[in-house]
Order: sequence, then structure tokens, then C-alpha cells
Amino acid sequence: MKASFYLIISLLFSVPGFVKAQNPFIKGTVKESMVVKSTILGRDIKYSIYLPFDYNTSIRSYPVLYLLHGSTDNEVSWIQFGNINSTADRLITSGESAPMVIVMPDAGLTYYVNNFNGSVRYEDAFFLEFIPNIEKIYRIRIGKDYRAIGGLSMGGYGSLLYAFKHSDMFAACLAFSAAVRNDSLMIKRLTLGEGNSNECYGKLKGDTLPETWRKNSILDLVTNLPLKQLDSVKYYIDCGDKDERILGNSLLNFTLNARKVPHEFRVREGDHNWSYWRQSMEDGLKFLSPIFQR
Repeated sequence: MKASFYLIISLLFSVPGFVKAQNPFIKGTVKESMVVKSTILGRDIKYSIYLPFDYNTSIRSYPVLYLLHGSTDNEVSWIQFGNINSTADRLITSGESAPMVIVMPDAGLTYYVNNFNGSVRYEDAFFLEFIPNIEKIYRIRIGKDYRAIGGLSMGGYGSLLYAFKHSDMFAACLAFSAAVRNDSLMIKRLTLGEGNSNECYGKLKGDTLPETWRKNSILDLVTNLPLKQLDSVKYYIDCGDKDERILGNSLLNFTLNARKVPHEFRVREGDHNWSYWRQSMEDGLKFLSPIFQR
């Protein structure tokens, strides 16, 4: 009887999934405030990176999530406030998430766009310099099927912007509490000069919105881009019911539905804060996992 008991225990611990599930201390590696040099921006782009627990002991390459921060945040915010490394450790260890590399670049208050006069071309730098350099430095699987974009607030806007405009680059998009605005909200924002908006998009001409905004309006893009382009990315969109951005996110959901673009749209109880986004990230990784594992 005793021999049978020890045999069962030894067999259980020989199964990798069981060992991982029983070991809460299997942790990935976090590197903070690394740099990629950008000729386009004329400065370094800082970034932090999460590498899954087996990165240093395996020889394989991994899918990658580029995770964008909100306004007033930076490349360490998803780690410092969002606990992204702890969430990824737990979900990867339990098998609820595929092992992946997570890259968190700093974008300042650029809104992830090329600004109206071309003096700050963050979008160009991200695609022409940042992604190619990251995917040379780290063992990352190359190609659309193994790449996702995500973010919160300003970064949620940026993730949608990049997924729509560069759909050939990403398999999935995770947009949390995204800063989606209709024209009337943007007119008010530009009039008041809120959140670096004039520096990014330019100034109003009467009631006419600047062309840079037209090119980067999420609702305009969803309305005007070819369906084939929109359909090629899987979207997870969520927003708190007490968040003022619920209006823009609801308009986005309505417009996607009107064009019959498949997506997941979730409204949970919550506001525009890290408590909400920590849960968003958990749900987002679970959404992303089967896409990376298909």
C-alpha cells in the first residue's frame, strides 16, 4: 500500500504540468528601462521586457505581445502598477496562458502617432526601428501569427490604431479603456489643448479637425478601412461602466457591429484605474493564448 502511494506521487511529479501547477515560485525574467536607439526620433526608445520562466533554459522562440502604456505613464508602469509579470507568471504556470514575451515601450505623450508636422514620428519609429530591433535581440517568432498589440487608455487607442492601420503585423489586439473619441469630443479637447493633443494632431481651423486627426481617428478607420483588413485581426475590447471613455468604446462597438467585424466587447463594473486594468490583463492573456497556440 505504502509502495503504491509513493509510486503515484513520483508519477505525478514526473508530469511537467503538475510540477508547474504545484510550484508558485516559477517566475519569468523582467528587464526594465532597456533602450533601442532611434534615428527617426533622434533619441533612445526605452522599454521593459518580460521573458517567460523557461526562456533562459530553452532554445525555442516565443510569440510576443507589445503592451502600450497610458498617458503620464512609461515603460515600467505595466510592471510597477499593473503587476503584468506576476499575472503572466501565474497564468503561464497554470497553463491558462501560452508562454510569451511581453515588450513594454515608452512613448511619452505621443499618442503613438506621427505628429502633424513630422517632428515626432513615433509610429514610423515603432515599426521601422523598434520592432525589428526587438525581434533581433530576443528569441521571438517572426510573423503576424505570433505578434499581438495591446494597451490601456492612450495605449488602448494606440493598440487599436496599430491593429487597424497595420493589420498585416498583428494577429490580435487587446484594447483596455481605450481613448476612443468622436469628433465632438476631439474638438473640445483640441480647443482646450488637453493632453498634448495640439502637439500631436495640430490645431483646429474653425470647427474643422486637422487632417492628422482624420487619419488617426479610430471611428473613421473602422468606418472607412476595407473589411478584409479589419477582419484579419482578433479584437478584445473592454471598458469600465464608470469610465468616461465608455461612450467612445460603445461607439466603437456599435461601428464594428454595423460593419460585421468580429470582436469581443466587455463592460465590467469599474473605473479608469489600475485595479480595473489588472483584471483586464488577466482576461486579455486568456483571450490571446489560443490565438498564439493555434
